[in-house]
Amino acid sequence: MERPRVASAIAAALRLQFAAAPIAFSIVAVCTIASGGVAAVLGWLAQQLVDELARGAALDAGRATRLAIATAVVTCGTMLLALAIGYAEMAARGKVALRIERTLMTRIVALDGLRHFEDPAFLGRLRLAEQAAHDAPQDLTAFAMTCCRTAVSVVSLTVVVAGVSPMIAGLLLAIGAAGIATQLVGNRWSNALSESLVHTERWRAFYRALLTDVRAAKEIRLFGLGPLLLGRLAAQSQKATSGELRIARFGVSIQAALTAAAAAFTAIGTIVVVGRVIAGRLSIGDVSLFLAAVAGIQTAFTGIVRQLGGVGHNALTFRHYLAVVHEPAPAPASHTAAPALRRGITVRGAWFRYDPASPWILRGLDLWIPAGSSLGIVGLNGAGKTTLIKLLCRFYELERGEILWDGVDLRALAPEALRRRISATFQDFMTYDLSAAENIGVGRVEAIADLARIRGAARLADIDAPLAALPGGYATPLSRTLASEDAPELAGTTLSIGQWQRVALARSLMRSDADLVILDEPSSGLDAEAEHRVHATLAATGAGKTRILISHRLGALRDADQIAVLADGAVCESGTHDELMARGGAYARLFTLQASSYQDALVRAAGDSEVAACG
Repeated sequence: MERPRVASAIAAALRLQFAAAPIAFSIVAVCTIASGGVAAVLGWLAQQLVDELARGAALDAGRATRLAIATAVVTCGTMLLALAIGYAEMAARGKVALRIERTLMTRIVALDGLRHFEDPAFLGRLRLAEQAAHDAPQDLTAFAMTCCRTAVSVVSLTVVVAGVSPMIAGLLLAIGAAGIATQLVGNRWSNALSESLVHTERWRAFYRALLTDVRAAKEIRLFGLGPLLLGRLAAQSQKATSGELRIARFGVSIQAALTAAAAAFTAIGTIVVVGRVIAGRLSIGDVSLFLAAVAGIQTAFTGIVRQLGGVGHNALTFRHYLAVVHEPAPAPASHTAAPALRRGITVRGAWFRYDPASPWILRGLDLWIPAGSSLGIVGLNGAGKTTLIKLLCRFYELERGEILWDGVDLRALAPEALRRRISATFQDFMTYDLSAAENIGVGRVEAIADLARIRGAARLADIDAPLAALPGGYATPLSRTLASEDAPELAGTTLSIGQWQRVALARSLMRSDADLVILDEPSSGLDAEAEHRVHATLAATGAGKTRILISHRLGALRDADQIAVLADGAVCESGTHDELMARGGAYARLFTLQASSYQDALVRAAGDSEVAACG
């Protein structure tokens, strides 16, 4: 464990604790320091009381009574200090956890683009950062307080022991220092092992979540994946458990060695003190004081050593939190507000890949999308269609080339302002565990409570009637896992894939003033009749808007003003439907292939009808 890094983590935890709960933090600090001197005070009182009682006939009953009362008062005060510390720590814990969670989630929301969420290393740090919200800062603060209490306690008790035997006092301090140094060295090893287990923990979390995922439940049961996934979960758990046991064995061995050494020196010290009492150089009260002081010093050092075993892990976890919340932001550019789209969008020489080790997705792609026109994008899987959409939304940045919005590079526009000009239905749209109204209303957050506007968007997407017919209408939760908090008696429900797709489409239609409308496979889950109605609605509502439509159903694109065919990360041909069919290229081949499948189906259906009629 690197002490400077642990010290910086502790300092950050203390600042966070004070910022989140200043009064509770101050109470804990004052009471903790005060409690550090209690052991020495009680030891001294016990010495005085025992010596007074040992005087026999010369006993001063009044002084003995006062000493007994003082001992009781200090003991009671110790209990009250402990209660005050416990209550203040409990009061601070919730506030600190809330502050950490809010800060962390605020930072996550502020991350621009998608690259962070596809980076395994960042996701590992994020998982550990989320753990920090529970215990790490409080444990680090508790360790700092324990150090303060231990310092006060050890100094005061060492003075007491030194008065009886300076040699024993020095030995006890040496044992404590050796224990702390040994634990610090051990923590370096255990922290390195903990770091190596991050990947294993990520796989454990993945398999655990997969086994309880309602979306995966059907295939797990149909294909009998349960034993396979359980076996892999067990293997990862065994690997993690073995590592944790190695850490625990190391800690136990250190504790055992230190306990044996402390016990040996305590025995030696006790023999020396008893011998001096027999020789008449010390009183019986001195024995009591010595034993109390030795026990107090050992307890203090043992507490430090035990906490050191966990403080390294907590510091590691908390440093991940600090790394996430202080993730360096890209250098701010001279962003300008995104203007309304008047002329069009130009994609010029666009090259893009998701990381340096991945193949190029776009390879010098050129494209012109006039404002107010509709563009259909066609291509085989992996041609770069969805990637182009992500770049238009500035979820990623081009490696080479440029995308221009009315002649202005997208990188010069504020991402938030640009995205307010765009509405999209993504192929992998979200199904939120929210009410039907909120699932549509999130498309325009400021209108999330505007039921009239929400229902208007739902009507355009041909989903209003099914949602209105739900048990609670638009207030019905579209989830069986989360009931409505406002109306617990209202059970949730689930929708079909086609219905969910129309909800997602209605969500995008909430932005009726968008300049650019992107529809990535908006009807893949719809039946033929619903698809026809949706496309008719989109054509009517999208008049005058710039529209990009991606679909593997080429019949849905034939009315587009322009169709671009992507292959190998570039546009291999473009034109209207009629122009591309006349050209006889890739588009004509794909369209003819699809059309022939429909025609074969029609021929078979007609033949079946004739056979039935003859029968």
